[in-house]
Amino acid sequence: MDLEFTPEEEAFRQQVRTWLEENLPKDYDPDEYFSTPDVDKKVEISLAWQKKLYDGGWTGLNWPKEYGGRGATVIEQHIFNEELGRARAPMAAINFIGVAMVAPTIIHWGTDEQKKRYLPKILSSEEIWCQGFSEPGAGSDLAALSTQAVEDGDHYIVNGQKTWTSLAHYSDLMYLLARTNKDVKKHKGLSAFAVDMKSPGITVRPLVQLTGDSDFNEVFFEDVKVPKENMLGPRDQGWDVAITTLMYERAGMGAGMEYEHALNQLVALAEKTKRSGVSASRDPWVRQQIAQFIIEWNAVKYTDLRALSKQIRGEPPGWEGSICKLGSSYMNLRMTAFAAELLGPYGQLTRDCPQSVDQGAWLKQVLMARAFTIGGGTSEIQRSILATRALGLPRK
Repeated sequence: MDLEFTPEEEAFRQQVRTWLEENLPKDYDPDEYFSTPDVDKKVEISLAWQKKLYDGGWTGLNWPKEYGGRGATVIEQHIFNEELGRARAPMAAINFIGVAMVAPTIIHWGTDEQKKRYLPKILSSEEIWCQGFSEPGAGSDLAALSTQAVEDGDHYIVNGQKTWTSLAHYSDLMYLLARTNKDVKKHKGLSAFAVDMKSPGITVRPLVQLTGDSDFNEVFFEDVKVPKENMLGPRDQGWDVAITTLMYERAGMGAGMEYEHALNQLVALAEKTKRSGVSASRDPWVRQQIAQFIIEWNAVKYTDLRALSKQIRGEPPGWEGSICKLGSSYMNLRMTAFAAELLGPYGQLTRDCPQSVDQGAWLKQVLMARAFTIGGGTSEIQRSILATRALGLPRK
């Protein structure tokens, strides 16, 4: 692709940047927002920001106009995402699953009735979505899931359990993957559903993480009735529906301006940290490590642009998303470990300690870093995708 943006695209970038400067709340503190363990507060900020984006016509930017979007180009959506990241805006994370994952899946697989029913309320965040994929016995091997959806008249009766369900305790709907056929190979007997989280028989239990956050949940289903018209895509073809979703998820997780900000933070940390009485940024080894991270970040960024090129041609995101997800998650893991090494004992202090550096942000990032190699498909799964789909290696 041409890595130079056109004058029209640069004008669009300036329009976005100006709008963000004028509309981000004056009292918004991105460092506080991204580091706070207070999930309720973060959700409140995210919902308010999502409403402002919606009122400004910025949500669903590249959705078709008939579904409430602006019909923007893929490049314009990319520029908009870049500017959101550069401004460190809340990014409406409360409904990321709905806007970035469920909506593209419904646009691709949904009926006209489902598009009319769900898309407008995803766009406005009147309805928040969560994703019911992972189970205690089916994480990396998603097709091994055991949650059952049994046909019963005009409904399916769902029984089972999901886990690591992000923001389920704030969600109105779940995008659920369940088994509808036990008599075929495991990948062939799955179906996808939209499930009302207020349905009788659903229990949500938040899980407290090492960081003190509680945005993950386990969700239990006991004889939950789901109307047949809530099935997304054909019966027993839920695996294909889920793959569509996962490609959009990995494309969204692989690269982003947050890594560029993290690199800037790391440079600032090296400058203010002392080693042998002088700034650590003067140490050749420290400088080389940071240079290596910058090289890797640019490799991820330009691979992400390769995925963008495919979307410009009308193709869905492909295996490039797996490269970005794999590369960025391990880069993040090593960056946070490097920061902890620079800080020494100070890297173990939480945000509540007066002597903590950067409000204890680096400790939280160290504790969270491993999660990014798991969420959205483990690194082992990404390597398998790349081996078979990118390199054409045979399966066992």
